[in-house]
Amino acid sequence: MSGMVILWAALGYLLGAIPFGVLITRAMNLGDLRQIGSGNIGATNVLRTGNKGAALATLLLDGGKGAAAVLIARAFEADGIAVQAAGVAAFFGHCFPVWLGFKGGKGVATFLGLMLALAWPIGLLCCATWAAAAYLSRVSSVGALAAAAGAPVWMLITERTDLLVSALLLAALVWWRHSANIARLRAGTEPKIGQK
Repeated sequence: MSGMVILWAALGYLLGAIPFGVLITRAMNLGDLRQIGSGNIGATNVLRTGNKGAALATLLLDGGKGAAAVLIARAFEADGIAVQAAGVAAFFGHCFPVWLGFKGGKGVATFLGLMLALAWPIGLLCCATWAAAAYLSRVSSVGALAAAAGAPVWMLITERTDLLVSALLLAALVWWRHSANIARLRAGTEPKIGQK
């Protein structure tokens, strides 16, 4: 691994590690997000505070940091591997932020944001997959799992095999981070969107 790849991965990680959900809920006096609902730092748990604006802001900022990691690396003319490394590292940063003792979110918004930045047609397809699955099931985690599983498929269909390894890695990580959700889905106890 070249020094530039490591550099962009480190920068991507630090960008991804910004815990926007925690910062927003704290700034809006909504309490400590890690003590609310699932304790997750993402937009779905922010929604459990009852503040839709805070949830939307968290969603956009968490997605934005994934996209920013990719776009900044690309703007500095990093090679394709370094650009992908920046995006994947941003996902890791969100899931395992150094600022929160490496206890972060599940990375769905960050995943969607970096996919949009890597290849926007595939990113849009992943967003559409999430939206359709979440709408039909009324369960956020179902949308996340479907979007992650769909990413490698969309890449094969659109012949973006240069991104396939990153997509497979991210999909595996999203599913791993949702292992508790999968267990609840099997048990029929997974909460619906907006349910506290």
